[in-house]
Amino acid sequence: MKTIKVVAAIIVDNNKLFATQRGYGEFKDGWEFPGGKIEEGETPQQALKREIREELDTEIEVGELVDTVEYDYPDFHLSMKCFACTVKSGDLVLKEHESARWLGKDELHSVDWLPADIGILDRCGELL
Repeated sequence: MKTIKVVAAIIVDNNKLFATQRGYGEFKDGWEFPGGKIEEGETPQQALKREIREELDTEIEVGELVDTVEYDYPDFHLSMKCFACTVKSGDLVLKEHESARWLGKDELHSVDWLPADIGILDRCGELL
C-alpha cells in the first residue's frame, strides 16, 4: 500500500484550536487540521510552514511534535506528523478550505473530523 507523508498544524490561540473544512477532493467537507504533503528535500517543519503560507496566507511558528498519526485509508496509508503551532503573522485567510472554526476543549468533537484527525484529538485537548 502506498504511504503518503503529510504534516498538520495544530494552531493554538487563546485556549482554542484552529480546524478547517476541506473544500475539494475525495474528502471534501471533512474537518481537519490544516497542512499538507512533505515535498522532496523538505523537513516536516519546512513543509508545514510552506503549506500554511500557501493555504492560509499566514506565517506560523512550528513548535513541538505532538504526535505522529498512522492511519490506513482504503487506498493508501497516511503518516501525519502533527505539530503544535502559533500564528506569527497573517489572518488565516481561507484559500482552499470551505470553512474554519476555533474550537475550545469542549467543542473538539462538534465537527465531522476526517478519520486520521480523530486519532489526535485527545492529545490536542492536552494543549488547551
